[in-house]
Amino acid sequence: MDLLDVMLKRRSVRRYTDEEIPEEKLNKILQAGMLAPTSRNRKPCSFLLINDKDSLVELANSKEHGAELLKGAKQAIAVIANPNVSDTWIEDSSIALAFMHLMAAEQDVGSCWVQMHLRKSKDGQWSEELAREILGLDDYFRIVGILALGMADGQPKPHSLDEIDLNDVHILH
Repeated sequence: MDLLDVMLKRRSVRRYTDEEIPEEKLNKILQAGMLAPTSRNRKPCSFLLINDKDSLVELANSKEHGAELLKGAKQAIAVIANPNVSDTWIEDSSIALAFMHLMAAEQDVGSCWVQMHLRKSKDGQWSEELAREILGLDDYFRIVGILALGMADGQPKPHSLDEIDLNDVHILH
């Protein structure tokens, strides 16, 4: 499968089976995140593999909308960034999440990016602060997002190149 095929196949999967994610697939997803480029190669990101079901349920409740799928995820990967290492921690974390999302698709593992940065819980608390508490992280760490993982309960249809709006491409002469 070439990269464009993987990009077309990549979908946000929110329902998962009880099937375990094979360790070799999980390792490739983590490797993809660690291979992601960072500004000036500073590498401010660390990757926390979350296997604990109670933590996944707590994280699912840390946002008002869009995190419920973590309850059904088999595992998740939080991308944790140290802003003292690089001021581009948001971009670096986002690239790592995107790389892992693509690798999950290539490995036939369902995944969905759960945004934490600049989101709030139902009671108005910052989701990122709640996630740090749940995960036992120091206050200076930042979390752009968490990648939910599981074997997909039904695979959404891949995207098509016909969906691309070429009007979004502008050429500067």
